[in-house]
Amino acid sequence: MVKTISDLLTMKQNKEKISMLTAYDYPSAKQVEAAHIDTILVGDSLGMTVLGYDSTVQVTLDDMIHHSKAVKRGAPNTFIVVDMPFGTVGSNPDQDIANAVQLYQQSGAHAIKAEGAHIESFIIRCKALGIPVVPHLGLTPQSVGIMGYKMQGASTEAAQQLVADAQRMEQAGAIMLVLEAVPSDLARKISKTLTIPVIGIGAGVGTDGQVLVYHDVLNYGVDRHAKFVKQYGDFAIGVEALQQYHTEVKKHEFPSVEHTYKKKVWDEE
Repeated sequence: MVKTISDLLTMKQNKEKISMLTAYDYPSAKQVEAAHIDTILVGDSLGMTVLGYDSTVQVTLDDMIHHSKAVKRGAPNTFIVVDMPFGTVGSNPDQDIANAVQLYQQSGAHAIKAEGAHIESFIIRCKALGIPVVPHLGLTPQSVGIMGYKMQGASTEAAQQLVADAQRMEQAGAIMLVLEAVPSDLARKISKTLTIPVIGIGAGVGTDGQVLVYHDVLNYGVDRHAKFVKQYGDFAIGVEALQQYHTEVKKHEFPSVEHTYKKKVWDEE
């Protein structure tokens, strides 16, 4: 049964932590749902983890729709949030809304996520249309060209601004907030200040839930891990399996009789 926005609010009120994990395709979504994860994020991080880009900047709206549809098929009973990719929010208000409508309508997701503290009016307009929005504050990967990969809200002034931004997002109608790479005490403060769930990534245990990237958690094609990532499995073992397959093919060991159709249709010469 798909959790609703009301269910997620109740979890926060009951102090039940919310689990969120990224998924980018049908098989990963199937695994995430089978593990009973509360929510899935179809993140634009798929640009690096699945498409091999250097950053999220190259990811398009069509990419997000394509991958979100696959995730929806793999996890039909899980609450899904999909990212608005780089350039689809913040350039033109009317085009922003057109992009949001297209993504929400075509992706099958239950909510859309948008980065930055500048999206207050965007959230208001989306809410009026019935599109749930999850803002993303703190370290916003689409803006790393300006801010870099570093902790946000480290000074008193910056921390106060982040609290104010989070409150504005809630007042505009956000249903949930993602908070990335901020000091744990600040994340706890924001989580206690807001009534909507706050999902942390690199923000300590004091938030209402946690999100990590599927490929980071399982060490799947990842060269480097951020400080806040914990590895729970190791897909790297797959390389050993593939090497064994390669060796067996070279040695004429695969396919064996066990893996071969046996019906005889003509005599060999």
